[in-house]
Amino acid sequence: MTIMPGPTRMKSEILSVPQVVAGQMDASLDAYLAFGNRLASLDPNLVVTCARGSSDHAATYFKYLVEICLGVPVASIGPSVSSVYRTRWKLEGTPVIAISQSGGSDDLRLFMEAATRSGAISVSLTNDVASPLARATDTVLDMSAGPELAVAATKTYIASLVALAAIMAGWSRDPSMTEALRALPDDLDRALTCDWSAALERFRNPGSVFVTARGPGLGIANEAALKFKETCLIRAEAFSAAEMIHGPLALSGPSLTALAFLTDDGGREGIEGGVARLRETGSTVFTVDNEKTGAHVLPSVKTGHRLLDPIAQILSFYLFVEELAVSLGLNPDAPQHLNKVTVTR
Repeated sequence: MTIMPGPTRMKSEILSVPQVVAGQMDASLDAYLAFGNRLASLDPNLVVTCARGSSDHAATYFKYLVEICLGVPVASIGPSVSSVYRTRWKLEGTPVIAISQSGGSDDLRLFMEAATRSGAISVSLTNDVASPLARATDTVLDMSAGPELAVAATKTYIASLVALAAIMAGWSRDPSMTEALRALPDDLDRALTCDWSAALERFRNPGSVFVTARGPGLGIANEAALKFKETCLIRAEAFSAAEMIHGPLALSGPSLTALAFLTDDGGREGIEGGVARLRETGSTVFTVDNEKTGAHVLPSVKTGHRLLDPIAQILSFYLFVEELAVSLGLNPDAPQHLNKVTVTR
């Protein structure tokens, strides 16, 4: 489908992200930090998340923040275990966080109703605080992203990441992370200036696509692979750099294009090793990096806290993938067969 002349809704929403996050900091940062402080007081041995699609990728980002910084395991539960299989949960006293842009899917609501009945500390993070999901939980946290009209989530995904990072800042009692969150809108402004045009030609006909990262970057790798599929009709798969060499590497070669998100943390060496293995097979690999320059390096912004760097990286990617979709003659506002609110059971 060829789009009409003029900017897409997706691009307008991407460009609004720095302003959205600035407003989110004003409207909701205190609530996020307060919930994080509550978790610190509760000192749980387990946290549960429940989400689908882009929201589940945000949950993956949160999982790594919590597990790396606090050593508390974070488990993702599929909502169908309640909505389809009618399981009775043993979640008394466990924080359970549901993440949903719309809050309108039946399966998430049914899971959270069951979790609440079991005695869980039930929380919804949603862009619609009057949604069925919000009504099913004891605590509601507002994404504060404003209306999102394009089918592909962009600003709500980033608002989810920001909210979850702020919860983590409150829970870990990390003032440096809180200050970095307050400065994040300026970092995101800079992320919108990162030029990835060098990758456009290759991704117009990329063959198979791998997206790879580790740790806090894995959630954005998952999100990037999804956006390649839904906006550009590109078959893309996301893998941890560690998992990639346990099997998927067999699919690599000259017909493969890979995108690797590099972060300034303990996982960097492993990602670089995975990139080297891919290049040895003849694959074309683009790295997203704030430390290096050169051929096939796509620039990214270093934020005020290393755990926030993936947020800036995915914003730069969004601008790139929207431009790629338009260059392919596709309408990223309305991907084929998809709706803005996805209702599942």
